[in-house]
Amino acid sequence: MEQKIFLKESDIPKQWYNLAADLPSPMLPPLGPDGKPIGPEMLAPVFPMNLIEQEVSTQRWIDIPEEILDILYRWRPAPLRRAVNLEKYLKTPAKIYYKDESTSPPGSHKPNTAVPQAWYNKQFGIKRLTTETGAGQWGSALAFACKLLGLECKVFMVRISFDQKPFRKFMMQVWGANCVASPSNETNAGRKILAESPDTPGSLGMAISEAVEAAVSDKSGKTRYSLGSVLNHVMLHQTIIGLEAKKQLAMVGIKKPDVVIGCAGGGSNFAGLSFPFVADKINGANIKIVAVEPTACPTLTRAPFAYDFGDTACTTPLLAMYTLGHAFVPQPIHAGGLRYHGMAPLVCQGVVEGLIEAKSLNQTKCYESALLWAHTEGFICAPETSHAVAAAIDEAVKAREEGKEKTILFNYSGHGLMDLVGYNKFIEGQLSDYELPQEELEKFTSCLRDLPQAKPQKTGKW
Repeated sequence: MEQKIFLKESDIPKQWYNLAADLPSPMLPPLGPDGKPIGPEMLAPVFPMNLIEQEVSTQRWIDIPEEILDILYRWRPAPLRRAVNLEKYLKTPAKIYYKDESTSPPGSHKPNTAVPQAWYNKQFGIKRLTTETGAGQWGSALAFACKLLGLECKVFMVRISFDQKPFRKFMMQVWGANCVASPSNETNAGRKILAESPDTPGSLGMAISEAVEAAVSDKSGKTRYSLGSVLNHVMLHQTIIGLEAKKQLAMVGIKKPDVVIGCAGGGSNFAGLSFPFVADKINGANIKIVAVEPTACPTLTRAPFAYDFGDTACTTPLLAMYTLGHAFVPQPIHAGGLRYHGMAPLVCQGVVEGLIEAKSLNQTKCYESALLWAHTEGFICAPETSHAVAAAIDEAVKAREEGKEKTILFNYSGHGLMDLVGYNKFIEGQLSDYELPQEELEKFTSCLRDLPQAKPQKTGKW
């Protein structure tokens, strides 16, 4: 029984996979303030044109430059592991495999896109990148990538996570980044929010507003904004995860998994693992593909499909997605990377089409699963990752009850060694569950009423 499946460095994927090429129904286009579809030129103050080209591309395969591969080789290909000890504990006939993305220097999947984004910006002549971060995984990854490529990095970190997870801030500082709590007094957007809500825990929408403003206000034109999730080019870069996993499963004689699982906040790690398998499902494969989110931030499971801004200050284009509303302020749950109000449009279109299903879980169930994982497999996972672990356990138990052999694959999106405060609070009984009340959901989504309507398109095949 192979517990660790490794690819040779020569087997690393040389191209990214673009799901936009194969969607049965196309995504609705991004809109400008006037309600009309935007052109690439409208994104130019925020992103370099070489990344904008990837964002709007419908080409199925996009080559990975050798210079990017040279950096990815530091930790890729990442191992595929089998959770044999958890299988034994659960007495399940299912095989549980997980793609271990915790092996990167910052400890998560995020460098898979941080490195390409930093590289493309440098090629375009950019000197500085600004960004937001929730739990700190993305901020750490971009700080790491910018240091390797010689760029400056400014990170606006959601205030509650800035307070909860100081070691992530320290990681960013080690790699030379400047990390500040958001909302801050450094931007007009931040000052306005603080004037209205001085005690706000912050949100990813607020931090995005600050980071975008900091980028576009640089009169030298040498600063751009970098996003760690949601956008098409980010999903594209992350597909190296699923492409590697397909090769690794084939090495142990598995043609396809029965279930593919990933936690979902903005969609990057979920898409990275699942999109190559979504392509198989489009072409006839019978695969259950599950995105897991918190009940405190039920974007895919309860929010409307609508056009909405990606940030609180309404500076981004309007995206067609499942959204809790750009005014949404999440509860300070410890899965900080899963607190975003929206979701990647590509992921949303997969849900609309029926190719992807979604479920939400309470944080105490996820921490219980994380402890079981640590007690059986030995590893301590990130609070975000615990949602995928919990869903995988549910599927394994279901296989046991049905008496069916199944192959379950999930993305182990990051380790939790910077998140031990949350574990300590759970062990001491200080964490409680929070399910977003319907009246709160309606209050937050009321900001969508005056925006253009999004009519989902689907074939009805799935």
